[in-house]
Amino acid sequence: MSPQAGKLLHSLMMLLALVVSYWLYRDSRQKLEISSDHKRFLSLAALLGAFIGAKLPFLLERDWTGLSPWTHWLSDGKTVLGGIFGGYIAVELTKAWLGVRQGTGDAFAVPIAAGLSIGRIGCFLGGCCYGIPTTLPWGVAFKTAPDAGECMRHPVQLYETLFHSAALIALVMLEHRRWVAGQRLKLYLIGYLIYRFITEWIRPEPKVLYGFTAYQIACVFLAILLIGQLRSTSNSESHSRS
Repeated sequence: MSPQAGKLLHSLMMLLALVVSYWLYRDSRQKLEISSDHKRFLSLAALLGAFIGAKLPFLLERDWTGLSPWTHWLSDGKTVLGGIFGGYIAVELTKAWLGVRQGTGDAFAVPIAAGLSIGRIGCFLGGCCYGIPTTLPWGVAFKTAPDAGECMRHPVQLYETLFHSAALIALVMLEHRRWVAGQRLKLYLIGYLIYRFITEWIRPEPKVLYGFTAYQIACVFLAILLIGQLRSTSNSESHSRS
């Protein structure tokens, strides 16, 4: 496959991921017991937060001049981890600003998992986000890698597709059985942070501190925050029932 064809397929898969995510979210947000205006505000906050969070780390590598021209925002170079938590933080801040007390995470969990399942296939077809060299039989030669495809590499994009697909199935089952209501997004994100921390060892990311990558450090920090929030909301629910 030529690089041009790969980029086209990458873009088409990303577009499909956005359409599927929005379609699923449009259905799930109807279950939220908040006003239509609040739903629109939270939807916009999630979209903008995810977009900025996914792109900002790469822009900052170019200093603040990376924010200009506007085409940099549409070019390659995005991080899923930044996108997820950019959207999550934006929604939480917007909820605090609007005074929304109801948990809204469950409405986002299934759409995020579905979108990422599709989006990572796009990364695979586009030849980005590949892993380190491997001798495993399912290794893939990526022409976009520095070695121009001379060695086989871990297809970490497909590993992540499998993770999010499994998470999607689990989330749908939890929703159907009405288990852990209000906590599903947090549990999913904690699971993803654990997965991402482990798979960083097979990604060609630079080590920045004590042999850990910047993404691994971010995973630990974000997991601590999420676990703390999970415990806080669980304790609040326990007190309200007692």
